[in-house]
Amino acid sequence: MAALESIDAFLSAASRVCCSPFAIFVQIQGCFICLFLALGWSFAAFVRSRVTRRIKRNIERGNSFGFICDDINDLEHSVQVNLPRVSVVMPLKGFGEHNLQNWRSQITSLYGGPLEFLFVVESVEDPAYPPVSMLISEFKDSVNAKIVVAGLSTTCSQKIHNQLVGVEKMHKESKYVLFLDDDVRLHPGTIGALTAEMEKNPEIFIQTGYPLDLPSGSLGSYCIYEYHMPCSMGFATGGKTFFLWGGCMMMHAEDFRKDAYGVVTGLRDGGYSDDMTLAAIAGAHKKLIFSPPVAVFPHPLQSDLTFPRYWNYLRKQTFVLESYIDNINWKMNRALFSSHIYLSWSFVVPYFMAMMHIGAALRAPYSKYPVTEITSSYGLSLSGCLAVCTIVELLAMWNLTKVEVQLCNMLSPEGPRVSLRSYNWGLVFVAMLVDNFLYPISSMRSHFSQTIDWSGIRYHLKRGKVHKIERLNEKGSKFSDLGGKYLYGWPGQLNGLFLWSFSKGFQQWNHTKKGT
Repeated sequence: MAALESIDAFLSAASRVCCSPFAIFVQIQGCFICLFLALGWSFAAFVRSRVTRRIKRNIERGNSFGFICDDINDLEHSVQVNLPRVSVVMPLKGFGEHNLQNWRSQITSLYGGPLEFLFVVESVEDPAYPPVSMLISEFKDSVNAKIVVAGLSTTCSQKIHNQLVGVEKMHKESKYVLFLDDDVRLHPGTIGALTAEMEKNPEIFIQTGYPLDLPSGSLGSYCIYEYHMPCSMGFATGGKTFFLWGGCMMMHAEDFRKDAYGVVTGLRDGGYSDDMTLAAIAGAHKKLIFSPPVAVFPHPLQSDLTFPRYWNYLRKQTFVLESYIDNINWKMNRALFSSHIYLSWSFVVPYFMAMMHIGAALRAPYSKYPVTEITSSYGLSLSGCLAVCTIVELLAMWNLTKVEVQLCNMLSPEGPRVSLRSYNWGLVFVAMLVDNFLYPISSMRSHFSQTIDWSGIRYHLKRGKVHKIERLNEKGSKFSDLGGKYLYGWPGQLNGLFLWSFSKGFQQWNHTKKGT
């Protein structure tokens, strides 16, 4: 009884505090944040849905290849033979559950022009090396692909080092270079669509896209999905954007040959994040970043993605704001750092206040305190308003996900089907609270530590640039964060994983064929 009286007293005091003018402002602000997110996702869904309607119209008019191009005449040999040469550079590290399927989708492009694929690893002992070799051998008669051994990075992140070595090894006549992460599941017409946009508008500096996360069921995977969703607004503009995703970037090959705007030196000399560095260069020189509405890619997350791996991924994402190339870039990153921390906790705190109001209201009939003292109509009204705004926000997120699922299925009609039924929206709501609560903590830890572990390598920053690299090897994590890739060891413990991945990809392909 005494314990209940103490709880009643606490809830009464907390509810009164949560009805102060400042607390009311915080709760109303939380409602506006929810509505702003809902508005952004609704606009993004509108942009993506225009593409699905256009593809449907093309198919209805007899263009069965509407998922590749709007005008079927663009597939004529006389047009295809004049397409520019594209080099696709894929920096690799480790081997995981979805890699083989992703690599297949990347090298089986329906682009009709000259095309080469460069798989870049740091050494032949990388677990990715054997399966990539087998894949290239399988397609050796139809695909121009090769493995490039880059060696160890000394002045920048290993990913950037692999990218730059890949650029050095690309064909001398390549007009465009496309950087792809190994967790990108490409559509058959993606390379053609990106190239066509570059040809149409030579002012484009970088073209990019964004992933559609497919949660595996764990809370960590839903936290990653929720983390990416607000960013997806910036990539669903249908054109010009200020955002850049390193998983898919197409650029002019000549910019790397001539080190235009310092793209090579900016990346090589202390670069940690490829996309943040290139976005800063684009902003400094007022260059155009373009995100076509068809550039959305299914991104299956590891089936056993644990919460610690999510936390390390979040640490890597917040750590990029600690890297910068100049003073202006530093100021912009500090502004992003501060605003993101403020908005994240401004989003979460109203839900804790609502819990106080609801808890006080539930205990009111059993409390010795007067009802008017233990709970307030203001508090319940604010809680109700927050609940309505949250439902509107979740509906907008659901709608955007539905539209992107439809778009991905239309762009890859013979690929594995993506389904909205696999999403657990209760876990999505929990992930929203968890992710926004942890983001400021991760940001502050990144700011004060200036170190991060990334795929078995520890990077130390100094004045925004990589100045020390430690190879943890077997001492560090044996798995990557998102893909759960094995970072060390072959063939013993990876033989089973490779065969399982291969058989799974074959079963999905066979199932798709039977359904068509």
